[in-house]
Amino acid sequence: MRVFNLTKGDYITLGQLLKAMSLVGDGVEAKVRIQSGEAKVNGETDTRRGRKLYPGDTVEFQGTEIKVAR
Repeated sequence: MRVFNLTKGDYITLGQLLKAMSLVGDGVEAKVRIQSGEAKVNGETDTRRGRKLYPGDTVEFQGTEIKVAR
């Protein structure tokens, strides 16, 4: 499991997280892959790239699990 630490703000969006973790090349790729159902948030498929993620949330994408932390 990989960990993403929020350094500023209270949340990060799903699309921003995938870009920050270098799992997608850009925002367009993030949008397409998220909307096609490739991302899970807290165990459930989520198709919203603007989904707000807070400390304690987990994301699964391409076999990688990411925990959002503070």
